[in-house]
Amino acid sequence: MSDETLARLAEVLEARRHANPDESYVAGLHAAGLDRILRKLGEECTETVVAAKNGESDAIVYETADLWFHSLVMLSHCGLGPAEVLGELERRFGLSGLAEKAARPGTDDSAR
Repeated sequence: MSDETLARLAEVLEARRHANPDESYVAGLHAAGLDRILRKLGEECTETVVAAKNGESDAIVYETADLWFHSLVMLSHCGLGPAEVLGELERRFGLSGLAEKAARPGTDDSAR
């Protein structure tokens, strides 16, 4: 998936956000509110973890696609899109993961 694919999907999701909730799954999620979107995102996250734990490649790809899809719905609901996330990932290139984490405000490494 390229950033173009993410952008195209985000455009479709944004258009469907304003559709009739009785005719669009995405519109129904938005109409139900952020808590419902987050609950669905959590379900997809758990399903992705289980698929990975089971080591089933097809299931991992399928569940990750669902997770990314619902992540984009959540971003849309919050007035954000894939460009902001891709920008943050781009910013992190060339940084050590440990250095990036240490630079975050409020990072508590004692939980490791």
